[in-house]
Amino acid sequence: MNSDWLTRALEESRARGYLGPQAIEPQIAHAQGFALCWEAIRVTPPEHLLDLGSGGGLPGLVLLDRWRCHEVFLDSMAKRSNFLSEALAGPGAPQRGEVVIARAEQAARWPELEGKFDLVTARSFGPPAVTAECAVRFLKIGGVLIVSEPPGERPDERWSKGGLSLLGLAAQGRSRYGTAYEVLVKESSTDKEYPRPSGIPKKRPLF
Repeated sequence: MNSDWLTRALEESRARGYLGPQAIEPQIAHAQGFALCWEAIRVTPPEHLLDLGSGGGLPGLVLLDRWRCHEVFLDSMAKRSNFLSEALAGPGAPQRGEVVIARAEQAARWPELEGKFDLVTARSFGPPAVTAECAVRFLKIGGVLIVSEPPGERPDERWSKGGLSLLGLAAQGRSRYGTAYEVLVKESSTDKEYPRPSGIPKKRPLF
C-alpha cells in the first residue's frame, strides 16, 4: 500500500469539507472494516468493486489502496466526484479506479455496470431500503453488499427479510470491527422493476 498517497488524498478531502473533521486514522480504520467483512467470507479480493455514494472517498479510496482491484466510485455530485478524479490522478495512486457521476438508479441499468460487481459498499448512503434497492442491480449473483451501520439499532429493526427478498437479497447478519456492518448477499436475480426511477426508492421505500 502507498500510505503516503492515501493519507494525502484523505487529508485533502477533509480540508475541502468532504469528510468529517475527526482524525484521519479512525476514519481509515472504519473503512478497513468493510475489507475485514469481505475477507471473513471470501478468500480473494473482489475483482470488481463499486463504492455507492463515494462522497469524500471513504471507504472507496482505502479499499482501492488495499486491494488494487477494479473499482468504480459512484456519486451524483460533480464537485466531490471531480475531487476523486484528482486524487486518482495523483502520484502513487492505484491505477484501476474510475469515477462515475450519475444517480445510482440510472447507472445500475447501464450495460457496462449492471450485474458486474462482486462487492458494493455503502457508507452513509441512505436508509436500508434505499441502499438495498439502489445497490442490488450492480451486483452479480453471489455478490455482496456491505453497509456501515449506526450504533444502537438492531438488524431486525433495519433490514426486512421480506423487503430484501423482493430484490433478491438476503441478510447474512451483522459483523463488528470496531463499528457494525451489515452483510447481504444477492441470492437471485432482481426483478426488472428495481431500482425504480430516481427518487422513488426514497419517497416510497420498500420497507
